[in-house]
Amino acid sequence: MFKKPTKRQFIIRRILLSSIATLSVIIIASAAILFMLGYRLDSNNGRLEQGALLQFDSRPNGADVYVDGLHIGSRTATKQTVVAGTHDIKMTKAGYQDWQRTIGIAAGTLTWLDYARLVPNDRPVSSVATYATLNSMVFSTDNKWALAQEKADAPTFWLVDLRSETVKSTELTIPADKISEGATEGITHSYAIHAWDSGGRYVLVKHLYDSKTEWLVLDTQNSAQAVNVTQLLSANFKDLQFAGTNGKVLYGLTDDGTLRRIDLSAETLSRGFVTHVESFAIYNNAVLSYVGIDPNDASKRVAGVYRDGDESSHIVRTSAMTQDVPLKIAITQYYGDYFVAVAEGNSVIVLKGSYPGSSSQDASSLKRYAQFKLTGAVSALSFSSKGEYLYVQSGDAFASYEVEYKRLSQGAISASTADAPTPNLHWLDQAHLWSNDGTTLVMRDFNGSNVFPIMEVAPGFDASLSQNGRFFYAVGKDDAGYHLQRVKMILS
Repeated sequence: MFKKPTKRQFIIRRILLSSIATLSVIIIASAAILFMLGYRLDSNNGRLEQGALLQFDSRPNGADVYVDGLHIGSRTATKQTVVAGTHDIKMTKAGYQDWQRTIGIAAGTLTWLDYARLVPNDRPVSSVATYATLNSMVFSTDNKWALAQEKADAPTFWLVDLRSETVKSTELTIPADKISEGATEGITHSYAIHAWDSGGRYVLVKHLYDSKTEWLVLDTQNSAQAVNVTQLLSANFKDLQFAGTNGKVLYGLTDDGTLRRIDLSAETLSRGFVTHVESFAIYNNAVLSYVGIDPNDASKRVAGVYRDGDESSHIVRTSAMTQDVPLKIAITQYYGDYFVAVAEGNSVIVLKGSYPGSSSQDASSLKRYAQFKLTGAVSALSFSSKGEYLYVQSGDAFASYEVEYKRLSQGAISASTADAPTPNLHWLDQAHLWSNDGTTLVMRDFNGSNVFPIMEVAPGFDASLSQNGRFFYAVGKDDAGYHLQRVKMILS
């Protein structure tokens, strides 16, 4: 017979059920929080350990992902939580070579392995344009165009359109009235493609004649509108570089080592904002890095930064003037912070922070972030386009530094044959490098792993992916002449 509980029993039961419910909520919430923080129960030792999240992707995607030899059960793009430690990663796809990397993962971190570029097993080479002679070929930074120059002594070029699978070429000639001494007999002329602008329309051409140098801006969409910068401004320059995408704003290094801003639309040349400069580079159209001589002490060299609009530049490194100890600088921005890499001899220092105010010479807001050394003097120093990675080269020694994860990788670059020169590395995209050792075009990841020979090439020419990454373009040579050739990187 049912017996109605007493009031005391009812209260006790109610408290017990409430406690169980509260405890269950706490356990579930705690478990959810721990799960979100990456904690997992390690079946090997029975301990609760914080893991790390890996995000995978590949080009092309749809690759199978293996972690420590075990398939994770999904294909790229995908993700997987792993315990902290060192893991072997592999991505595979039918028709392509395996992509592999061994990487150390810290607990509670997110690591992006989304840059893998898979290389087909079979890489037949096809020719899309042929030239009897070829002096140079330079690809635009947006991967849409190439400018080919058959003869160095003629101001005539071929604009190659790479935007579709069918490659088309258009002949361009700089008008004679834009060229100094163009009609004078007995004068030798030489033209060199110097650089594209970031918008992929304008090209700087360096013209040498009668022991003189002048600079021309070629509009590849309307060659009749070419501009002779040297004539227009009545100034001599050692170097010019585009700033912006309209082809009208540039920075120039005059013969006396002074940096100035150029506005072709207004036909103006700014005051000199940095003096005693030897070389410079532009980042993001408005920030310049440079190496030069200390204007106050000719026995010292300096590496510095100048921002458009500042009253003065900011010196970030001073060193003794020594020929055997070169000084180099590279700058970038990554998630709101500026990073400055300075190489002095074989030593590399990475600084992080923000630039000082325009009225200050104090660069103390840039703090030391990393430091490492190579075996010899640094010959090349460059950040990737998005600022994630830094690559450094010294002869056949190679180092890369991951800004976000503070990972340093070091190794050696070997040529394809014993008598081939040590190749120089160039950025292919934001995570890959290419090199041409005179016989073979090679692609590798930023950290030196996944090294793949792509095709045989002629020495000394540029190379590029197409805008959609489907083709890899380079220059080859055979008995018929020079060829703009390509390899399909994404299979149909």
